[in-house]
Amino acid sequence: MNSEVSYPPGPRGLPVIGNTVELSRDIFAFFEQLRDEYGRVARYEVFGTDACMVAHPDAIQQILLDEHEVFEKGEVLTRNLADAMGEGLFVTGGDQWQNQRTQVQPAFYRERLNTYVPEMRASAEQTVEQWRDGMVIDVNDAMTATTMDVLGRTLFGVDVTENPVVSDASNAILARFDTSRFWSFLPDRLPTPTNRRYRQKLDELHQFVDELAQQRRQQQPENRGNDLLSILVGFVEASDLTMDEFRDNMVTFLFAGHETTALGLTYTLLCLAQHPDIQDTLREEVNTVCDGTVSAEDLSNLERIESVIDEALRLYPPVYMFFREAKRDVTLQGYEIPGGTTLVLPQWVVHRDPEWWDDPETFRPERFNDDYPEYAYFPFGGGPRHCIGMRFARMEMKTVLATVLEEYSFELDSDPDPDLIASTNLKPGEPIAIELHEC
Repeated sequence: MNSEVSYPPGPRGLPVIGNTVELSRDIFAFFEQLRDEYGRVARYEVFGTDACMVAHPDAIQQILLDEHEVFEKGEVLTRNLADAMGEGLFVTGGDQWQNQRTQVQPAFYRERLNTYVPEMRASAEQTVEQWRDGMVIDVNDAMTATTMDVLGRTLFGVDVTENPVVSDASNAILARFDTSRFWSFLPDRLPTPTNRRYRQKLDELHQFVDELAQQRRQQQPENRGNDLLSILVGFVEASDLTMDEFRDNMVTFLFAGHETTALGLTYTLLCLAQHPDIQDTLREEVNTVCDGTVSAEDLSNLERIESVIDEALRLYPPVYMFFREAKRDVTLQGYEIPGGTTLVLPQWVVHRDPEWWDDPETFRPERFNDDYPEYAYFPFGGGPRHCIGMRFARMEMKTVLATVLEEYSFELDSDPDPDLIASTNLKPGEPIAIELHEC
């Protein structure tokens, strides 16, 4: 490396493997230690790959917004997710990304999203109808089933809950990228049992997606509706989207579209289960704002629910870090970063940084009434590549929470500080159980 480059400080790693062992032991502790010992821009190394943690809001804004054209998703992300969604919206860049973003955007216009709320509410009501006073449930299981049903009803117009292919693929992806397992940092071409299962379940998911496309193509265009599946199928028929692009976008939305929202709901309920007083406040808001059932028009007025969701996503961001790669040499917080460096933007570390948040480990929703640096909080990313499903996810979370709170209060029946798995998303490593009480 050029000795004249003022590269950020960081820990010395082992030959060949760099800092991989420390990362696999506890990725959150590793990044927090980087921040505390070396600063909010700090270097490390993984199997010969130069990486740089960027945990300062100003630098994050520079990467995601102000100079976003200088940064791309990068080789680490595109290599790891090539098989799952390499031609999809999440991974692609440049004109390919821009074309796909333009194509799917109509499914996420505000007017269209408002029409999804009755289906979101129906899914939540269906979940709640299965509950009973005194029942103990695994929150993540319940919310995953709910968000999967919502996704099928709204974006794909089919029931995707009865076929286990999506959940099986999600579990295989989770195992493949579990950072607590040393092999998750190894190339996915190595024929480990985890990698073989990952490929098998992805193949099954691709076949499922192809069958959905075939069923929709057999319908006359005027009978298809205007959900996301129909929009994508129409672009394939018009040769504006390849089958690989179609398939990878379907996988992207099937996986990301239900799992991140389910996790957001899971962690929100985890936090609320420990604060019955806040539950009461939210229930009062729901009863005041909603006329028996939550509607699209009500959502903007559920301000306390929104702050609770924000606080849960601050403490437990389902997407806990972003990757970028510098296309050329750049300066971040006074450091010269060589082009080609992998940049890691860890929400977990920034969201819990005492420099930006008072008492950062405490669940305190009212903190969002105070000022904080804009990119000290970025659960859905930022800039032009912010999550296209952000508004959809927020509407769904509000709708589900309002529906639950109308019928039940709940208390935690498991560890208030559960083990967490840092994989493609931030997953609970053990059941999060709550005991239900009818209101």
